[in-house]
Amino acid sequence: MNRLKLLIPEWATEWVDIIVPAIQITLILLLAITLNYVTRKLITRMAQHYHWPLELAVPIKGLVRWLIIGGTCLLILERLGVSATVLWTAFSGFAAVGAVAFFAAWSVLSNFFCAVLIFTVRPYRLGDYIEVLDGLDKPGAKGRVVDINMLYTTIEDFAADRSQSVVLQIPNTHIFQKVVRRWTDDPPPQQPPEASPAPPADTPAVP
Repeated sequence: MNRLKLLIPEWATEWVDIIVPAIQITLILLLAITLNYVTRKLITRMAQHYHWPLELAVPIKGLVRWLIIGGTCLLILERLGVSATVLWTAFSGFAAVGAVAFFAAWSVLSNFFCAVLIFTVRPYRLGDYIEVLDGLDKPGAKGRVVDINMLYTTIEDFAADRSQSVVLQIPNTHIFQKVVRRWTDDPPPQQPPEASPAPPADTPAVP
């Protein structure tokens, strides 16, 4: 800045302290707008490629946008002369509050992260028949996947006689902690119900 003042006329030195920060702030804003545009396009392509639902893509776009806005505000304040120590203290305070809120809502956020993995890795899809096993030798919830949202995977349980339909909502984290058996085309064969033992016949009286 001082070297620049030596190269310009004396009458223009007063404007250097205004023009240079203004140019820097303009470049920061242009960079932030470009970065936001690129990230939104990237997230949109990922959502189309992995078939993410709208309720998953929108929060991710919002989170990225607010991160860019926060970083842009910090850079602009630094260009305006705000002390870096003050900015770091404020950032540390917000980060501490965010960490506390993150751990307080971990049970909900973990389901959200598992939903992202489900839509990205695709261990199962809508219409698949799955069984969430409590163990390798223990049967569990079984049915057709009818919905996957940010918190639950909804399956339609099928009875042996197909006369009743029961809807089960399983937390996404619970599914990631269990063994999942999957049928992609036809439903699994149903085990016939166990026959109840016949009542004992009346024994004739001995004369």
